[in-house]
Amino acid sequence: MAAERTPAMRIIIHAGFHKTGTTTVQKTLRANREALRPHCRIILRPGMVALCEAARAYSISRSQTDLAMIQYEAAALADGWAARGKDIVISSEDLAGHMPGRRGLTSYDATPRIMKALVQSFATAAPDAQQVLYFTTRAAAPWLRSCYVQHLRATRITQDADEYATDMAGSANLDQIVAQVAEAVPDIQVIAQPLEACNTPLGPLAPLLDILHIDTSTLTPRAPDNTAPPQGKIDAMLAMNRSALSDADWRVAKDTLKREDF
Repeated sequence: MAAERTPAMRIIIHAGFHKTGTTTVQKTLRANREALRPHCRIILRPGMVALCEAARAYSISRSQTDLAMIQYEAAALADGWAARGKDIVISSEDLAGHMPGRRGLTSYDATPRIMKALVQSFATAAPDAQQVLYFTTRAAAPWLRSCYVQHLRATRITQDADEYATDMAGSANLDQIVAQVAEAVPDIQVIAQPLEACNTPLGPLAPLLDILHIDTSTLTPRAPDNTAPPQGKIDAMLAMNRSALSDADWRVAKDTLKREDF
């Protein structure tokens, strides 16, 4: 009787996009790490800072040097995976590069090349592994609104939400980027999961764990994280960004505003 064939190790890469439930996915993975430990190894941004920073750097520079750095850091991260044979779950939106609207970027057009470099390095380190690229997506209008608020929190943007949405409308076609990723890595399964379709308590994490056939009924869900502040606080942040405050005073005032209730 032939021996039963051991399933190939699976590597699930959740590489974005920003503002599509990624923080909730990562915090739910972290909160359930012990329950998931028998099934998979979880790697979040703190466990791959150098790789995330290499991806972000390449999204700005598009240089071959930075692309090679992605491959180097991915290979270093994957060292020993094949020997251990355990399924891997990787999640960080920074693997897609910088969020559009930062550093002059107007889209995720670097993401396909980043993903190709990643999967090539992982394939070299674990040649028998099955890789899956998993992207959470979101409808254009709420995604642009959420990105705008994130920029408002972190930078001194002075546009209002409508102006930002008009200028950055071209960045919101996330499905197009996923399609370009699929073209760049034709031998890799690429999955796009709309956030609006994630109606279970685990949200966009549930379809990811379904790939690994993990029973999610015993996991502890988390409420959505990193949600938008009330409109009053958004208006106050915009007014502060448009003020004559020095950058140093602006940072102090913004930190104070974050702690205030509205």
